[in-house]
Amino acid sequence: MTEQEQSQATLAERVKDVIERIRPPIQADGGDIELVDIDPAAGKVSIRFQGACRGCPMAAMTLKMGVEKHMKELVPEISEVVAVD
Repeated sequence: MTEQEQSQATLAERVKDVIERIRPPIQADGGDIELVDIDPAAGKVSIRFQGACRGCPMAAMTLKMGVEKHMKELVPEISEVVAVD
């Protein structure tokens, strides 16, 4: 495995760890969150809301003030988190 591949694997593990940390409170509200993609070059993570979060008016706030905020704090290489359908 090349150094770049190792770095990307480590990045993916850290992103997945953040998702797992924020998953319980989202599930407590009847929703869920799924990691869809990580674009290391762009510093972008794509997620998908599921369950009660899908279509919820508060999902945008959860995305920016919750998911993205924690992701940027714990994985500084990530600059943006976006929700996809």
